Amino acid sequence: MKIIIPMAGMGKRMRPHTLTVPKPLLPIAGKPMVQRIVEDITKVCDEKVEEIAFVVGRFGKEAEDNLVRVAEKLGAKGKIFYQDQPLGTAHAIMCAKECLDGKVVVAFADTLFKADFKMDSSKEGIIWVQRVDDPKPFGVVKLNKENVITDFVEKPQTFVSDLAIIGIYYFKDGANLSKELQYLLDNDIKEKGEYQLTNALENMKGKGMSFEPGKVTEWLDCGNKDATVHTNQRILEFVKDSEQLVNPSVELVNSKVIAPCYIGENVKITDSTVGPYASIGANCTVYKSEIKNSIVQTNTTLKNAKLDNSMIGNFVEYTGTSSNASIGDYSTLKN
Repeated sequence: MKIIIPMAGMGKRMRPHTLTVPKPLLPIAGKPMVQRIVEDITKVCDEKVEEIAFVVGRFGKEAEDNLVRVAEKLGAKGKIFYQDQPLGTAHAIMCAKECLDGKVVVAFADTLFKADFKMDSSKEGIIWVQRVDDPKPFGVVKLNKENVITDFVEKPQTFVSDLAIIGIYYFKDGANLSKELQYLLDNDIKEKGEYQLTNALENMKGKGMSFEPGKVTEWLDCGNKDATVHTNQRILEFVKDSEQLVNPSVELVNSKVIAPCYIGENVKITDSTVGPYASIGANCTVYKSEIKNSIVQTNTTLKNAKLDNSMIGNFVEYTGTSSNASIGDYSTLKN
């Protein structure tokens, strides 16, 4: 089994946090977002994942090395491929063409989820979906009585289905997927100026390939700051009984931590309350502050802060009471 993670996008809606760090490497409950994704996928796969391919922009060697380590922690070989132009989902997958053989999972890098099923890799194809209240902003699928997908509908303005495609796909025959994607590229078949995976899915379905839904119990978005903070909260709930979230090196002085929280190594917290649903990265200092429902990255100092629904970057010095802050790396703010 192989996993391909297209993740070359610039993450503009997450700025300023993506000006110095690629969006998929932003932390969720103490781990890079993309690590959470591949961990969750490997848990539901019914076969060992041998290779994980990351399709990136020019993120730099440090980011690429981090991604390879993510794969290695899961017992897989990590490979880096580049997408230098934003030419769509089909083009992104084809940047890792050499990995398109055998059984393949394709997962886009801002899709976190909770699922209670095991993937059946004997199926021809599986498209993971989640029931949503308002399907208009999403691509959705229609099913027949045999639970087989009959139609893909992009952003339906009248109701056809409430099963939204979440961005994770399984293909039993990666070489067949490669052939269909190559056909789009060779014949310059685009939608809104880009080569789209959904066009290949339609062609494959038209040729008799059967796709079935993989239904997740919760689909978590990291499209903007508020959504990412909410996802951090949900992931902390999911993992609070299975992961050590507070590092043993944390120093508490006249302070209280309200679980669930993630607190990294070498963090000092003085005269403060942290939590619930706070994530604080390594080497941070928190003084006379109240921090809840927020993500604070590494090497940051917070003084007299009162943060809620906030996201603070790396190497920040912040003094203030804003309850809804979004502060990028290497910033100094005093209110």
